[in-house]
Amino acid sequence: MSGDGFLAARDVGATLAGREVLSDVSFTLPRHGLVALVGPNGAGKTTLLRALAHLLPSHAMRGSVLLDGVDVATLSIRDRARRFAYLPQGHVVSWPLPARDVVALGRTPHGATDPTRLSVHDAAAVDRAMLTTDVVRFADRPVTELSGGERSRVALARVLAVEAPVILADEPIASLDPHYQLEVMASLRRAADSGVLVIVVIHDLGLAARFSDLILVLGEGRLVAQGASEVALTDAILTDVFRVKAYRAAHAGGVVLMPWSGEP
Repeated sequence: MSGDGFLAARDVGATLAGREVLSDVSFTLPRHGLVALVGPNGAGKTTLLRALAHLLPSHAMRGSVLLDGVDVATLSIRDRARRFAYLPQGHVVSWPLPARDVVALGRTPHGATDPTRLSVHDAAAVDRAMLTTDVVRFADRPVTELSGGERSRVALARVLAVEAPVILADEPIASLDPHYQLEVMASLRRAADSGVLVIVVIHDLGLAARFSDLILVLGEGRLVAQGASEVALTDAILTDVFRVKAYRAAHAGGVVLMPWSGEP
């Protein structure tokens, strides 16, 4: 990952429903690259992702987040929506909108109000996002008629259409078969390579190790490790945080990491 100091979390904490979910999380991320946010269930991953874009209630959050030197808390909602493209868990669309119209919703922060009447600039952004995620052929199909994997890629295209400098994706490959998991991760990798900072919550440690430049490991609301996979996912961390042992290998110039046995 090149560059540094683009996105900085400083002593970020969060208390939800009377429980401390995050405690004193601090890190600095560069302007582009793919960052995997991993940790056991309940570690605070989704909360941290939302905290970065100040999507938590202000009274529930402590600390600060700086984007390119600007305190995110001082930005308007529209400015935050232009800077952070957020893909929540599930990304369910209940209305039978054409896939292209769903992707066009990504231009809303830029003032687009009607997906069927986009400016030339907005339409070009939608086209680029659909090409990147390979969903052009679904453009006119109701999104409710698509498979789960196809809907996931349309949802990702909506996020890419924002053309924000930061993408926050919360478990975008959950419940997908291996083919679509790889397709979605490859799309996020391409976005990172194009100059975007992508932060993705993911449970598959193997895919995290394979696709990411940097891994952040959360445990019980604290940042317990960060770095490349060989630094952030050592045997000791896998045992202490995830309670697993792993098989490791190299293949086609990449890292292979597979949880193999559970620790008591």
